Amino acid sequence: MTDTPTLTTSNDPGTAVRHADAAEDQGCAGHGAKSGGEAEAGHAHGHGANRWVTSAHATLHCLSGCVIGEVAGLAIGVSLGWPVWATITLATVLAYISGFTLGLVPVMRQTGRTFVQAFKAIWLGEAISIGVMEIAMNSADVMVGGASAGSILEPAFLIGLAVAIPAGFLAAWPVNAWLLARDMKKCH
Repeated sequence: MTDTPTLTTSNDPGTAVRHADAAEDQGCAGHGAKSGGEAEAGHAHGHGANRWVTSAHATLHCLSGCVIGEVAGLAIGVSLGWPVWATITLATVLAYISGFTLGLVPVMRQTGRTFVQAFKAIWLGEAISIGVMEIAMNSADVMVGGASAGSILEPAFLIGLAVAIPAGFLAAWPVNAWLLARDMKKCH
């Protein structure tokens, strides 16, 4: 069995999706995760230390997408002097948009799936992961006072981000490990 998936072209979209599924099953961004709990070369999906390395990689990928939207939303809301609830709402909406975008684009490029096919493949895992991350990040930011800062240049805003980002990672990491172990989340 080879470690390199082959992606063939065909006029039949079902063939491309089947080959894309096979390519996706080859691993989680090079970290040895296999879907369906298969083990190969000492790597078992969802078991042992590798599960935590794989889920850390997935969480960092998700976090990068969330942070783009989160920071943009917080910066816009704080700069416009919006109430905390409106700022947090905007930050959350933008975090979902940027998080899903960073999840969809690699799946579409790597597997040849259409937007709808890629969305169906990742929506549940991404929605749960982003939701947990957003609850933790926004809670931490509100507690520190970053969302209610008078300016993005105030220390409270920057401290809020410095506390919220690790909080989001730490909250979502075990959730992503659980999602990956149950094939409810895909690495991309």
